[in-house]
Amino acid sequence: MPGRKELPSTLRRSPEKAQRTWIEAHDSAVEQYGEGERAHRVAFAAVKHRFQKKGDRWVPKPRSGTSDDNDAGVDAASSKSHLYRLAQDLDIRGRSTMSKQELVEALRKASRRQAKPH
Repeated sequence: MPGRKELPSTLRRSPEKAQRTWIEAHDSAVEQYGEGERAHRVAFAAVKHRFQKKGDRWVPKPRSGTSDDNDAGVDAASSKSHLYRLAQDLDIRGRSTMSKQELVEALRKASRRQAKPH
């Protein structure tokens, strides 16, 4: 399975189901389109349907769906209370006084910061 060798680091730190989703979608895309960027985009699209990026890993979404509004793994269409819970999990300071848009921006910033290789 070429997908297992290509598995991105954020998915290596994620639940087995997210890893399996990426590998299966990647391998299918490789058969159809060949190895490369397109296969990786297809695989990430499959993961984003059921998972959202939280810091340096992928976690199950509260509900399945497309992630078109996602940036850095943050779904701007999520409720403010859901965004607040994510901010709590990431220990974002000042979250209790933030507007929904401010929570989205803070989560995006935290997600990008944690995703950078060390």
